[in-house]
Formats: sequence, structure tokens, C-alpha cells
Amino acid sequence: MRAAGFLITALLAALIPVSAGLQFGQICSGNPTNSIRGWDTKGAGHYGAPRGAKTHKGVDVECEDGSTVYAPADLTITRRSRPYGNSVAIDNGISFTAGGICFKLWYIQPVKTSGTVQKGQRLGTMLNMQSVYPGITSHVHVERCDKADPTAIVSS
Repeated sequence: MRAAGFLITALLAALIPVSAGLQFGQICSGNPTNSIRGWDTKGAGHYGAPRGAKTHKGVDVECEDGSTVYAPADLTITRRSRPYGNSVAIDNGISFTAGGICFKLWYIQPVKTSGTVQKGQRLGTMLNMQSVYPGITSHVHVERCDKADPTAIVSS
């Protein structure tokens, strides 16, 4: 009977999302609630928003160009991450893990590209998005590496 109890506990643990309980703090100065970009001339920033024949696989947290970007949780930066790979002015960011989940955070100039950072510490600076997409609501892009919806973790 003890083995059956262990098996049930293991199965239940496997079904509970790893993200249970993970809640991001403030990502960008000036946006304490991590408001997600609404509709503008370039589209919308919510998960699943249309992108031509594709859909948006992250969320865009409003952030003014030049703003300070904070660690939204205790995290480990695993590497630099470039959304475009073409060195345009906003082609920079990081990949990190927090709460056992891998994320990408784009459109920032990171202060470092590896190591640990505590929640609330400075991660970097929002790059000049207006230089690439004039008229868009400037934002940092947050995406889970597994492409799952990060909205519940990001929004407070």
C-alpha cells in the first residue's frame, strides 16, 4: 500500500505545473504592475496575438526606452539571447531560469549575461525600440522557452 501511495504522490506532483506559485515582481521602472502592451499600430502584446500567419508566443510588458529593467524573481541568467540575430538596435536580451522555468527577456541591454540575480536588482536598460519600430508602445518581451503562456506569471 505504501508503494501505491508513493506512486499517486509522484503522479500528482508531475501534474502540478512547475510554475505554481511563481509570480514575477516589477520588470520595468514606471510599470509596477507589469501592464501588457495593448493594441497599437504594430499589433498587440498579449500572448496569442496575431503576427501575420503566426501568433505571438510571449507577452510584451510596457517599458519606456531607457528605463531600468529589474529581475522579476530570483533568477539565474544562462546566456545572452538575441531575438533577431541581425544586430539591429534592439537585438539583445537574456535567457534565464526562475522557479525551474526557462524564460527569454528581449529588447534590453543586460548588465551581465550569466550568473545569479536577486529579485528587484537591476538586470539592464530598455533599448531604444522607437528607433526600430516608430510609434509602437515600447516594451520588453517575456517568453517562456517552452512557448507556454507566461501571462499568469508575469501579470500581477
